[in-house]
Amino acid sequence: MVQKINRVNTELIIRSNSSDIDFALLKEGRLIELHKDKNDSKFNVGDIFLAKVKKTLSSLNASFVNVGSERDAFLHYHDLGPQLPSLNKFLKQLRSGKKIDYTLKNFQFEKEIDKHGKIDDVIKANQTILVQVVKEPISTKGPRISSEISIAGRYLVLVPFSNRVSVSQKIQSKQEKERLKRLVKSIKPKGFGVILRTVAENIKVAELDRDMQNSLERWKSLCETVSNQNINIPIKVLSEVNRASSILRDIFNDSFTGIVADDKKLVAELKEYLERIAPKKVSIVKHHRSTIPIFEKYNIERQIKASFGKTVSMKKGAYLVIEHTEALHVIDVNSGNRSNKSNSQSDTALEVNLIAATEIARQLQLRDMGGIIVVDFIDMRSAEHRNKLYEHMRTEMQSNRTKHKILPLSKFGLMQITRQRVRQERVINTLEPNPNKNGKVEAPIILIDKINNDVLRLVNMKKYDGLVLNVHPFIAAYIQKGFPSIQHKWFLEHKKWIKILPRDAYPYLQYRFYTKKGKRLR
Repeated sequence: MVQKINRVNTELIIRSNSSDIDFALLKEGRLIELHKDKNDSKFNVGDIFLAKVKKTLSSLNASFVNVGSERDAFLHYHDLGPQLPSLNKFLKQLRSGKKIDYTLKNFQFEKEIDKHGKIDDVIKANQTILVQVVKEPISTKGPRISSEISIAGRYLVLVPFSNRVSVSQKIQSKQEKERLKRLVKSIKPKGFGVILRTVAENIKVAELDRDMQNSLERWKSLCETVSNQNINIPIKVLSEVNRASSILRDIFNDSFTGIVADDKKLVAELKEYLERIAPKKVSIVKHHRSTIPIFEKYNIERQIKASFGKTVSMKKGAYLVIEHTEALHVIDVNSGNRSNKSNSQSDTALEVNLIAATEIARQLQLRDMGGIIVVDFIDMRSAEHRNKLYEHMRTEMQSNRTKHKILPLSKFGLMQITRQRVRQERVINTLEPNPNKNGKVEAPIILIDKINNDVLRLVNMKKYDGLVLNVHPFIAAYIQKGFPSIQHKWFLEHKKWIKILPRDAYPYLQYRFYTKKGKRLR
């Protein structure tokens, strides 16, 4: 009898508007990642710039580089990369205007820089340099950059001026690692190193080669841009692929059952990208045409409000309290009403802590929390239980793509986690202004008078096309409660049915009218 493998259903829901695009990743309908791609974002991780060194600081062994940001980018000596002299030599040849071979086939490498050297010995002020963003601007800091250039593809990362081939540590099989190394060494061009990503496991050589050729084309495009004598420095010479494609590149797998977007152009772009990386999955890309907003349809707005507050509720009555300071994040685990429901206090502590560990792993990914995270779990005296919690947290964090390190519980019952910070933390204010300044709940009554006036005006329009009232869920419940409800009274009075659509995203007193086709009425 063949055992059936249970796959986790994964969906990517994409909401777009004029200023930005929101990406929500769902597993079995549960929100686990939330990203925002701003159209005016100039500095994304992976972008490559032709820039100018502004000044070097011997005390920091680093330099500040003008990449066009409001604040200069930070380049530390350890981020220069051992092949900096080769990169600078190649850059000088490109900028000379002479036609050179972009493939590096006949390029002579220079001697690597000293691992423990000084920044003043290798770069100078006003020097033109090729750099890549490794950390986006956060708070008062400018971007963090590296001169160790890499071009990420679906299955592999291409590294110019290197001959090294390495494989993701997440691929466990030694035989598979050797197979991948052997295949890549047979197809990679001279002068380029390759890092094989986790998704390259069991992939055939033809697909690896296709991915490598795409990355080489991007490298050639970069070289052509840099060689243009008329460009003004600093300038972005190669952009990371758009956020939708980069998310699919990094996380897409066979578990994806749906990709839904509310923008027709974006749907076409997603289909085009999937045609290249997974042609059999193109059919899962759908265009959201419903008048119900896409994040409401998939219950994302409600999950956002429940997940981004200071207090996060979990199953079985337990909850987390998440605090943020300048230096670190602190998470406190509370058992809630579970204190007397298990056979013993130690069993209760373990049960709540395991639930909390799962939710904390989700929260770190959802909020993109970086830096130092300190978790105050419920005290456990049993060494076995403490070790079980530590192993459980490590397992839950395995799907977290951002680099991280987890330490075992300390004597004080604290767990320390470090997580690489490459972007601004995702912060969503879940608090709304209190409409009751005098402490009396009269907002529905005030609002209904306004809505009544608008209903009267809109149902008498010459081209009436049905009405859909979008309101906060509390107000929707108020309008629909009882019989006859306010909604029924409108029907009896105007002989026209008005549909009520609860909107989790709306503040308490906000409401809007739409036609059945989704056109907003004023």
